Amino acid sequence: MPEQLSIAQLTGQTDSHLTTLAGEQQAKLHPLAAEAYLKMRAAAEDAGVSLAIASGFRSLQRQLSIWNRKWQGQQSVLDKHGQPLTVTSLEPAALMHAILHWSALPGASRHHWGSDFDVFDPRPFRDGSQTLQLVPSEYCDPSGPCFHVWQWLTEHAHEFGFFFPYARYQGGVAQEPWHLSYRPLATQLQQQLSLTVLTELLQSLPLEGKATVLEQLPHIQKQYINNISEDNGWTNTWCGYSSF
Repeated sequence: MPEQLSIAQLTGQTDSHLTTLAGEQQAKLHPLAAEAYLKMRAAAEDAGVSLAIASGFRSLQRQLSIWNRKWQGQQSVLDKHGQPLTVTSLEPAALMHAILHWSALPGASRHHWGSDFDVFDPRPFRDGSQTLQLVPSEYCDPSGPCFHVWQWLTEHAHEFGFFFPYARYQGGVAQEPWHLSYRPLATQLQQQLSLTVLTELLQSLPLEGKATVLEQLPHIQKQYINNISEDNGWTNTWCGYSSF
């Protein structure tokens, strides 16, 4: 049966559609995604691979805070090479694109749905000697702390219904080898996130740069929201490519 979320659930205004996974930093996922994830985690453990969630559900208010702080220059805004930008030197449209390369538009984050989450190998971080940064080199570099998790997932995640929506840079969101999406659910929810839903939501929010965002919303939907990798896995030729 098709999964239908309310607009509030779809856009991260509530987490009433989610379940909490104990022992996973209290990560919240949709029950269908949670069931598939637990099966995948158990299979990984049987293969000697440790898998954990770094980030599950992200609320609208949290995404809005990230967006507004970046727009105001209170949080770093990076270029496609990962270098800091001077916010005050950018035109509104350029600033918008710079933020969207690394951060989702509030209300349009796949993390709102409970179908998507960020994964990592918790073992290298347990002694506190290093901190997870969620950068491609941690996963794609053979010496990276999450390389073995990434390798296992590229071969087996699709067996449990998962795929990498940002497997490689396609002119929109930066490469994210840590981001998994539960395809049977996410595909339906992505179709529900219409321009009408987004327009009405954004008009009601205290969103920095609102006029620019609303003017370019159809383009944003095409370049950043619907522009995802459809592959089941991730070929090694993509590994380590920069997001530019």
